[in-house]
Amino acid sequence: METTFYDAVGGDSFFERLVDEFYDAVERDELLRPMYPEDLTESRRHLTTFLIQYWGGPRTYMEERGHPRLRLRHAPFRITRGARDSWLAAMNSALANGRHSLNDEQFEELSSYFEMAANQMRNV
Repeated sequence: METTFYDAVGGDSFFERLVDEFYDAVERDELLRPMYPEDLTESRRHLTTFLIQYWGGPRTYMEERGHPRLRLRHAPFRITRGARDSWLAAMNSALANGRHSLNDEQFEELSSYFEMAANQMRNV
């Protein structure tokens, strides 16, 4: 059986740490913070389960929320170049903090995905 990316990076615990680091940065970001609800618990859970599913783990996100429809879910928010850059900086910081647990190929694959996703969410 082929090992998934999810398994190779450490499963749930890797993605939970990544998302926690990301949202810690979001909480400190003046541009991003107003785009999120006051309580980030559900936002953290949604991103964690989405990433777990995307990278080959359990399909909890799909079971609970249906198809991701990322552009549609983000449409109500003005995602400018600045918002994209702030989001990407927060995610890259989180990714860099977990760098020690990734090999170069894994780090590059995640970085490339996040850059692509951030660019696709821009709507202004």
